[in-house]
Amino acid sequence: MNYHSLPGHDCAICAVSSAISRVRACPGKLSQWFDSNAQGMAPLFPRLLLAYEFGEAGLEKLNGDNWFADLTFPFPISLLPADVSWTLATGLEIIAPVALVLGFATRFFSLALMLLTVVAIAAVHWPAEWHSLAELWKGYAITDQGYGNYKLPLMYLLMLCSLLLSGSGRLSVDFRLKSLSIADKIIHNQTKCKGEICTKNT
Repeated sequence: MNYHSLPGHDCAICAVSSAISRVRACPGKLSQWFDSNAQGMAPLFPRLLLAYEFGEAGLEKLNGDNWFADLTFPFPISLLPADVSWTLATGLEIIAPVALVLGFATRFFSLALMLLTVVAIAAVHWPAEWHSLAELWKGYAITDQGYGNYKLPLMYLLMLCSLLLSGSGRLSVDFRLKSLSIADKIIHNQTKCKGEICTKNT
């Protein structure tokens, strides 16, 4: 007797095949849903994290004493008095987090914080001296064990670079302003076209 020709057996094969097809289609459908609904939300998370970290540092400076006089800054920051450098860093670390949370001028403030982070790495977190790449790699750490501790600022630098390249995303003031600007241009072009048609008709 040929069991493969039984109707029940064929139905079972069809059900299994259909189930496999649905499972295989799930990643594609999930990807399409994220592309349609959540693609522009990715920058929100680094924006909030960076806003918290830099905001915390700014408030500590605002309520603390100036310790920049004890540091050696790279050129041309070294030309500025310690009080001026302290004020600029404190102001940026307070204003920029607010802008990042709102998603306002995100690329500008990301670039400004990148420059601040590079200066901080050079003046505070970079090892005083190193003689090999292996020694330099030991500085990729949270706490300084005599080889520097540039791990966290390097991570912040890469996240800021990501925001500089991608922008602030949909949940931001930047996106809203861009949408309004595009709408104004469309209205302006439509008005201009209607004016040209009317001029030709007259």
